Amino acid sequence: MSRFNPVQRTSSHRLINHGPTILITTRSKDGRYRNVMTAAWSTPVEMDPPRLVVLINKEAYTRELLLDSGVFAVCVPSVSFINETYSIGHSTGRETDKFSKFNIETTQSPELGIPVIEKGCIAWLECKLIPEPHAQEKYDTFFGEVVSASADPEVFINNHWHFTDQNKDRHSIHHLGGGNFFRCNDLMVAKEL
Repeated sequence: MSRFNPVQRTSSHRLINHGPTILITTRSKDGRYRNVMTAAWSTPVEMDPPRLVVLINKEAYTRELLLDSGVFAVCVPSVSFINETYSIGHSTGRETDKFSKFNIETTQSPELGIPVIEKGCIAWLECKLIPEPHAQEKYDTFFGEVVSASADPEVFINNHWHFTDQNKDRHSIHHLGGGNFFRCNDLMVAKEL
């Protein structure tokens, strides 16, 4: 049973619009194979219907499974999952099941049956691939329509992130390269002039 709360589809863009490092999960069409990869490039591109874009290298096993199944999920890892996130990005799922290798617990997404990660993550979005063969081949760009999303109710409250000093282990992480990450902190609240 999920400890996450559902997020309205039209608010799902808020789960990734701050540019976190993400984990992309997918499975084969028949469900026999699955994979997870780390990615730094994702962004919402439309709010209604909710759509996003991720970049996936041509050699990535995740890409092969995604093209087979037409489904994927975007999971947002937290500070508590930094070592797993980094290690996932430095191994291939062609030779071993990374979920097993790194002891990653998954649950099945409600609409598309994709493995999603909640322990160590603070949100996930399950997506149907929007086929764009030219963009996929030329730019490694994959568009997805968000069919459902969920987030950790301790840090995503009233459709907004609430990163505080009291929940630092649940802040999102952002990759700078070479194994260096930073977390969201030092929240500033603007005042209207």
